[in-house]
Amino acid sequence: MPFFKITLIRSSIGLPKKTQGVLNALGLRKRMATVFKPVNPSTAGQIMRIKELVAVSEVEEALTNAEMRERRRPDPGYYIEKPVAG
Repeated sequence: MPFFKITLIRSSIGLPKKTQGVLNALGLRKRMATVFKPVNPSTAGQIMRIKELVAVSEVEEALTNAEMRERRRPDPGYYIEKPVAG
């Protein structure tokens, strides 16, 4: 089942209450926050109301916060081939 990956790019400060309500309904409260919502007409309609504020992509699976954090973790830059014998 596909999902929308929705990331809030721009702040909602100074926007109408209706727009802020759509963001709250989607669960977007802070900039750069990401949520996963199922692909359906109601979610698509909500996204169209705030399309200038968000970045949207379609993905096959929703990730948890821990999984997203792990994917952002950079490569350590080194590899341990074998531990040093003490």
